Amino acid sequence: MSDTVSRSTLTVSSALATFVETEALPGLGLEAQAFWAGTAALFERFAPENRRLLAVRDALQSRIDAWHGQRRGAPHDGGAAEAFLREIGYLVDEPAPFAIGTRHVDAEVATLAGPQLVVPSLNARFVLNAANARWGSLYDALYGTDALGDGPPPGPYDSARGARVVARAKAFLDEAVPLAEGRWADLGDPHGGIAIRDPGQYVGRSERGRLFRNNGLHIEVVFDRDHPIGRDDPSGIADVVLESALSTIVDLEDSVAAVDAEDKVAAYRNWLGLMRGDLVETFDKGGRSLTRELAADRDFIAPDGSTVTLPGRSLLFVRNVGHLMTTPAVRLADGSDAPEGVLDAVVTSLIGMHDLKGLGRFRNSRAGSIYIVKPKMHGPEECAFTNALFDAVEDLLGLDRHTIKVGVMDEERRTSANLAACIHAVKDRIVFVNTGFLDRTGDEIHTAMQAGPVVRKGDIKSSAWIAAYEARNVAIGLACGLDGKAQIGKGMWAAPDRMAEMLEQKAAHPKTGANTAWTPSPTAATLHALHYHQTDVFALREAIAARPVPGLDDLLTPPLAAGRNWSGAEIAEELDNNAQGLLGYVVRWIDQGVGCSKVPDIHDVGLMEDRATLRISSQHMANWLLHGICTAEQVDAALLRMAAKVDAQNAADPLYRPMAPDPSASLAFEAARALVFDGVAQPNGYTEPLLHAFRLKAKAVGSRQ
Repeated sequence: MSDTVSRSTLTVSSALATFVETEALPGLGLEAQAFWAGTAALFERFAPENRRLLAVRDALQSRIDAWHGQRRGAPHDGGAAEAFLREIGYLVDEPAPFAIGTRHVDAEVATLAGPQLVVPSLNARFVLNAANARWGSLYDALYGTDALGDGPPPGPYDSARGARVVARAKAFLDEAVPLAEGRWADLGDPHGGIAIRDPGQYVGRSERGRLFRNNGLHIEVVFDRDHPIGRDDPSGIADVVLESALSTIVDLEDSVAAVDAEDKVAAYRNWLGLMRGDLVETFDKGGRSLTRELAADRDFIAPDGSTVTLPGRSLLFVRNVGHLMTTPAVRLADGSDAPEGVLDAVVTSLIGMHDLKGLGRFRNSRAGSIYIVKPKMHGPEECAFTNALFDAVEDLLGLDRHTIKVGVMDEERRTSANLAACIHAVKDRIVFVNTGFLDRTGDEIHTAMQAGPVVRKGDIKSSAWIAAYEARNVAIGLACGLDGKAQIGKGMWAAPDRMAEMLEQKAAHPKTGANTAWTPSPTAATLHALHYHQTDVFALREAIAARPVPGLDDLLTPPLAAGRNWSGAEIAEELDNNAQGLLGYVVRWIDQGVGCSKVPDIHDVGLMEDRATLRISSQHMANWLLHGICTAEQVDAALLRMAAKVDAQNAADPLYRPMAPDPSASLAFEAARALVFDGVAQPNGYTEPLLHAFRLKAKAVGSRQ
């Protein structure tokens, strides 16, 4: 940091200090000097413990590596593995039965079931789109995607497709809000009212339509004879608008490339704009200048004449970074970079106070909470550290205890194996547990790195541990009393252009008892909302909770390729698949600072990718390299082949820097190669240390140019 100021015992980036003092602190009743003194004391208390916990991770992995190394080639022995993991403290005793004590939780989290979005905090336009995705047009979602089985034809509005959309939407209404007699397709002029089978589903009316509710979610049927669609509709229906993304996670972690103070301040500023309600973004689209801002709340007149006000926006969480990374935005008294997760906890909570005090245009949490998602925690001791950190932040900011809530990402092996104990460590502030397939798989591979070669990446999805992991997440969450108090979530559907497939597959998520699941776009959220109308999640939970919790045997069985011999063609195919995914994401991260985007896979299917993609791909290649399934020369050849493919896939991007013509001159190519060849040595297989180092180099080169 060349431009810094002293604050208490800290050396702080001028940009961060200015942001905190002139934008975040005003109006909160907190004095800057006291804030910085308290923050310095907080770092002094928690930085050493943060470092100790990371050392514990390394020590455990070292012992696991040695244990697997001694048994390499022998069949997996589940009993011996569990005994060893208990002996070294990797597995801890289960807590006595308990129920979480979380209070002051908004309905979107505790008592409703519906989709959730995750959006990179650095992109204001995307952030606003996600926040406003609380409501979405079912007509638009059906017309503009392949949800009907085929994509929309090019050119102007196609009336035949429009008729199919209307028919599908009205069929949905027949299922969700059946009429007292007949079908919605046969409904005539509703001027005299609409008789539905269950009058309790009717919520109210507005100037443009009627509002209904099913399984807790709202449906607005819009009537407008002046609208091109409503004009030709027998009953004048112009649209069906669904309550869609009940909640959104504004992400400071896996989906952003935030490597310095400049990046952190930009992310914090967008979070502040959301909490104050004044975030605005102007952009060009199709030659037109558009301005986006947060949507207002929606008012309806209830049958008794009272006003029903519904939120116009998703309930917003903010995802902090995990315990691993440090940030040059703040340096401690000893000159070391500060733990980034600690800085996030302080600043994002400080910003959340604008909402708590009602200083913005809108309210985010009507229950009076700040919602923070904490990723990549390893086991209950690290969860307890987060709990203590949030206690200290509440004391620093003068907040009541447990005002700051925590969402626990169940995405590391030591956490999923000790999930009940992890929940217990944060039992009075936990508001969700959620699974993360890619990170969890990356950690699975790294933990068993020395045990032997793993199966092909596609086959990992059918491994026994995956099914046990997903089932345990729900079962343990219910056993710990999350029902009615917190979310139990499922992971992302990564292909935003494949909505028909999503509609088919993601219908399974509510049936597991999970009351939220991640979707890759506002449109996908609207379509996924259909599943929560089809399945009453809360009605299923009693039966699900009665089932036994799956044991540890399957969960602790690594996906090893015992006795498997792949052909040369199969090995090359697997290397190409991993290398293409790796390069396709890394090149945008390093060269352009894009942390999440729709990246074409090896078959040119666009997938919403974030940093977890790199973790699984790089760890898989590192594992095969370690165990001699492939050679270094084969890996390099795959990287070179796929560099050319990725270059071709990005040929239309004017900001793109090709890799294949001169790989040695491409920082992105060098970073991707390092992720593989240095993968065994990376802490828990994480990609962040290498990505940050190469991105900082790229930014330095860019500034010199």
